Amino acid sequence: MNLRGSLLYNTIIHRILYRMKVTAIIDDELVNSVKFYTQSSTITEAITIALKDWLDLHTLKELNKNISKNPIFIENGQEIREINRTW
Repeated sequence: MNLRGSLLYNTIIHRILYRMKVTAIIDDELVNSVKFYTQSSTITEAITIALKDWLDLHTLKELNKNISKNPIFIENGQEIREINRTW
């Protein structure tokens, strides 16, 4: 293994490259609600899940906005159904 590859296994470098430690002041009730709805045992896991879900929803909203600006109109749905059935 080369030096660069072996550095990724170093704990400090791994933490720098793959995750960020954050200090935030968040209302206890909000954190507990997020833990409850995400069914997480830790605050870190709960917030990570909630942030990923929020990002997914935001991405979908942007995608829907872009599609509504330039929708796809299908003239002949039967042709597409036949193509899908052959797969």
